[in-house]
Amino acid sequence: MDRGEGEREMIQYFHGGDSELKRRQIIFIGVCTMVVFSSLHVRSACAEVLTLSQGLQRVAENNRVIKITQQQERISEADTLIARSPLLPNVNASAGQTFLSHQPTAIFGPQTVPTAEKSFASYSLGIQQLVYDFEGSASRYKASKAILETKRLDTRRIRNLVSLEFSLAYFDLLEAEKLARVAQKEVESVSSHLRDAKTLYENGVITKNDLLQAEVRLSDARQKLLNAKNLRAINASRLNTVLSQPLSTDIQVLDIEESPSDHLFPDREKAWEAALQERPEMRIVDETMKSLNLEEKSMKADFYPRFFAGASYDYTENRYQLHQGNAALVLGVSMNLFSGGSTKAEVAKTEYRKVQLREQRARLGDEIKLEVEKNILDLKNAQERINVAKDAVGQAEENLRINRVRYEEGVGTATEVLDAVTLLTVAETNYYRSLYDLRRAESATLYSMGKDLSEVYQ
Repeated sequence: MDRGEGEREMIQYFHGGDSELKRRQIIFIGVCTMVVFSSLHVRSACAEVLTLSQGLQRVAENNRVIKITQQQERISEADTLIARSPLLPNVNASAGQTFLSHQPTAIFGPQTVPTAEKSFASYSLGIQQLVYDFEGSASRYKASKAILETKRLDTRRIRNLVSLEFSLAYFDLLEAEKLARVAQKEVESVSSHLRDAKTLYENGVITKNDLLQAEVRLSDARQKLLNAKNLRAINASRLNTVLSQPLSTDIQVLDIEESPSDHLFPDREKAWEAALQERPEMRIVDETMKSLNLEEKSMKADFYPRFFAGASYDYTENRYQLHQGNAALVLGVSMNLFSGGSTKAEVAKTEYRKVQLREQRARLGDEIKLEVEKNILDLKNAQERINVAKDAVGQAEENLRINRVRYEEGVGTATEVLDAVTLLTVAETNYYRSLYDLRRAESATLYSMGKDLSEVYQ
């Protein structure tokens, strides 16, 4: 089956039904067919097709770093339940059977009177509830919830960081495929020139030196193609690693249709403002400061008394007593009069941590601004390079066409043709590198501004 027949069969299959399943199948079959017919790829006939949005969704679900962070979040959630426990009633129950070697007996003058049985059972049920401790326990609970919020924000940060890592690897793979295509095109151009040179040499038009020159350049072009294919394989393995799937998984990536830079060239000041408001790192610092304030409040509560209430019921089998069961209600207060200065030291320690955290927040803000600034400059630089590279590719193609015509007519030299091929390769390479530098700069800029990449590339 030739390529035209394969495409016609796919089109016929596609129009045979309008189901979503067939639409996906035709995309998959089309990619497999392109892989089979394309001389640029030496891969299996059915590579897995992956778009950027699909990959970001899969990363969020399967990446191991994100799963580790989510477990840390669950651990912090359990800590909040532990911190809440002092606010709830404390209930205790006990039961026992006592066996005495001698029966308890009291002496009344010359007589002895038993006071309890030699073997008896006892039961007890007690409940105690904290009434008021100047919000010490409540503050600890609120502090634990603030810490839980920092863990949730950190999970979001890690998820977006992994999304950035995936996006960069995705664009690296696309760039490697385009560079492999450029290298293959160079091989084909030099091979075509070599065939022309052989014909001219056989007709006595050129010397053998031109023929040898073309053969050497063809060997060099083939080595570049091998390096490009190897780079493509390495980048595919990187992408599989981020996706937490086997490194040998054959994967085919599709370029994005719309670039965020089509509608995103943020003003520096607005980008800084958005980053300082949206970046999870800044919000983590704010929540940590909130938790420190609450911890300090709970520590200061140790300087004051604790009020509590309790109730209990005790039952002891004793036929010598009038009331075998007895209930009690207790209202009490407790206070730590002296703890060696530990509470005061803990409060001072928290104050130092708050000062340290304020400095860390200011430093973090400076680093985020610098990151945003760098990414915006990279974004604009890549866009300007693309504009230059587009013109260079067209000029290089025209230059190659002219030199080929001149060589075929016996006016030009082989060196001029080969140099023109090299110039076209350089121009196309610069264009694709500029294009994917732009894509990478877009992702980095969005990340540095605190945008959710999975939503941007949806």
